[in-house]
Amino acid sequence: MLLLAFDTCLDKTYVVLRTEDDIISSETINSNDKSYHSAYLISTIKDILKTSGKTPKDIDAIAINVGPGSFTGIRACTTVARVMAQQLGCKAIGIPSLEILSRAKKDEYVVALDARKNKAYLYDKKLYGAVELEKVDEIIKGRKVITDDRLIERFRLNVDKVISYQQADFELGEILSDIAVEKLKTEDGNWAKVLPLYIQPPPVTLKS
Repeated sequence: MLLLAFDTCLDKTYVVLRTEDDIISSETINSNDKSYHSAYLISTIKDILKTSGKTPKDIDAIAINVGPGSFTGIRACTTVARVMAQQLGCKAIGIPSLEILSRAKKDEYVVALDARKNKAYLYDKKLYGAVELEKVDEIIKGRKVITDDRLIERFRLNVDKVISYQQADFELGEILSDIAVEKLKTEDGNWAKVLPLYIQPPPVTLKS
């Protein structure tokens, strides 16, 4: 199996090409002053395939991060994955960002990311959605937490250990691909089931 995995939902773009057992190529792209990192998704996929001596027709499955995360990043990820899988006739699967982050450390960590509106997206062996920060404080008390730069100071006082994924050097693309390899053994990989995970509506105000 040749798996293409990519993620534009968090603070970087990750693109990984692998077989079931081995990583062939892994790239991480940061944003720059001119454009957001997801703008480099297609060109990075093309480069990885070319340097690996592969073509899109060689791809058997696609795996992506479906969110929560950047509204634009989620749309970019899911759109590219669905179009490619449909055109290539290959499998596709979506993995939530919080599940990916929960696998970043070998020890058991709770994941709590800023959801705005005094809430955090919470993952503790399963996705709990957007939870009021006061309730999150109680749930994570005395535990190990992976969070983001916005919430790290809030959680630092009452937990055993806290890490901001934005400051850590996690190989999130490779973790995404590992989870996908596992899940594709039992899931059908229907591209039509790969949908954006919008737990909360985007902060957009419409004129009446």
